[in-house]
Amino acid sequence: MKNRINRYLIEEEYEFRKWAREIPPLHFKPEWNVRIIPPFGGAIARFKIEYNGKWISCYLDCYDELGYFGRPYWEIYPWEDDVFRCPMEDTERLMKEITKVLEGEENA
Repeated sequence: MKNRINRYLIEEEYEFRKWAREIPPLHFKPEWNVRIIPPFGGAIARFKIEYNGKWISCYLDCYDELGYFGRPYWEIYPWEDDVFRCPMEDTERLMKEITKVLEGEENA
């Protein structure tokens, strides 16, 4: 029972129901292997994509707990020599940058 209460408190604090309505849909390519993973470390959502021997990790931070962006943002890693961040609503750019990493610049 205690674990259920703790889970409820976390869900309330991080507004899971609100984000379930506000997170925009993502359009993954059918050939990508997408693995949804638990949202540890303060992320609201996390996933990992594998394709053609490459991989990328992505999370959604809505409270600047994992970095600072000033509003809800997606972060992908690895990306070039660092990480890539974009606003939560800019899913087109997110998918373009993921494509660059997994398939190369020419396919983005």
